[in-house]
Amino acid sequence: MAAEVTAIIIFLLMFTLIILDKWEHYIITLCCALGTIVLVFGIEMHNGAALMKTLNVASVFTRDFWHVSGHGACSSIGINWSTIIFIAGMMIMVAGMARVGFFQWLCMTLAKAVDYKPIRIFIVFMIMSFGLSMFIDSITVILFLATVTLELAQLLSFDPVPMIISEIFCANLGGSATMCGDPPNIIIGTSLGFTFFDFLKNTGVISIIALVITIFYFYIVYRKRMISTNGDVDYSKLPDPKTTIKDRRGFIISVCILALAVVLLITHGNTGLTVAFIGALIAGLTLLTAPKHVKEIMRSLDYKTLLFFIGLFVVVGGLEETGVLETVAGFIARVSRGNVFTMVAIIIWISGIASAFIDNIPFSATMIPIIKALARVTPGINVDVLAWALSIGTDIGGSATPIGASANVVGTSASTRAGHPISWGRYCKAAAPATILVLAFSTVFIFARYL
Repeated sequence: MAAEVTAIIIFLLMFTLIILDKWEHYIITLCCALGTIVLVFGIEMHNGAALMKTLNVASVFTRDFWHVSGHGACSSIGINWSTIIFIAGMMIMVAGMARVGFFQWLCMTLAKAVDYKPIRIFIVFMIMSFGLSMFIDSITVILFLATVTLELAQLLSFDPVPMIISEIFCANLGGSATMCGDPPNIIIGTSLGFTFFDFLKNTGVISIIALVITIFYFYIVYRKRMISTNGDVDYSKLPDPKTTIKDRRGFIISVCILALAVVLLITHGNTGLTVAFIGALIAGLTLLTAPKHVKEIMRSLDYKTLLFFIGLFVVVGGLEETGVLETVAGFIARVSRGNVFTMVAIIIWISGIASAFIDNIPFSATMIPIIKALARVTPGINVDVLAWALSIGTDIGGSATPIGASANVVGTSASTRAGHPISWGRYCKAAAPATILVLAFSTVFIFARYL
């Protein structure tokens, strides 16, 4: 009993410190992970086997970690090294693309294609934010989209805030569509053995329909504000998209590597190549094709996020090894009284509400073993359905507030630094109703399709 209580205290302490945001998040999770190792596994459980199971290092040296037959799942207990390696690989690829000016070129090319009309840019950038976030981390997408949006707003004399808010929302929505689009989905996919197409056929369908709803919603809310205050803009003086390309050879190579990554992710269910292998391969190709810029690219790697993941997985592993998560699953089963509709609704809306105020990455990592336990104790419920509900709830719920997801923080901070502050009131007035609308649609869709 003491081990369970200690594991819960450490977990709650970790969440509280993350919410207070006084220290860097990776320091918090690593310290709590150390506390779990020493207090829970060492002093109270005296269980070296449980510790090794949580650290999960041995899995990296198995054949199935890099190539599997069928739909094998990585262990959801402890550190999910497959997720860590894949995210690191994608970070390196994105850093290589950023170095050659890919994102600026793409944004400026699309803006030029719609004749630099603010309302057209508004719609096209929402679609682009959604599309890019299906394959690239939403933080990176918003970082570059917000930068280009602010530049265009200055040149074309329009308010960038509506566009940035809508881009943030669509980035989170796009991230829910695929396995590689958002960290919670990567964790869900690698833990439960889902493929790229599994997500695309399930959460992808929901997200694409929701995108149409979202575009109409934001168009109605912001259409009168997306008008240039200066009708005499000389479009000939706007920068040519080609000038944003810093290294033409590197640009072509980066596009080819991105295309390869997409193909490998789409086909990995058939080839047996795991996301860990794909991440390592993409990272290796990026570094090998830019030997003079290896240090520059590696400096761009977000080590803090990777350490954050490692600490988080250890703390959640402590909860699972002590049986706490099994108890939580039993409680949810009792509250829902075995009704699958109630259970799915609880997962979607609790995930959505929680993710609006706390980081959706630790929440999703905590919920995965819970939904697996729910599927075991509840007759007639498939873990796949619970996984899609969790994915939609965590990914979409994070859009409701400025702190709900990392992309939100990046976008609003960039706008504030450029002299266009986005208050909680202004952000939530537009994003919260959109979040509720999409979550409501998703709930009805899952009920109708799966139950």
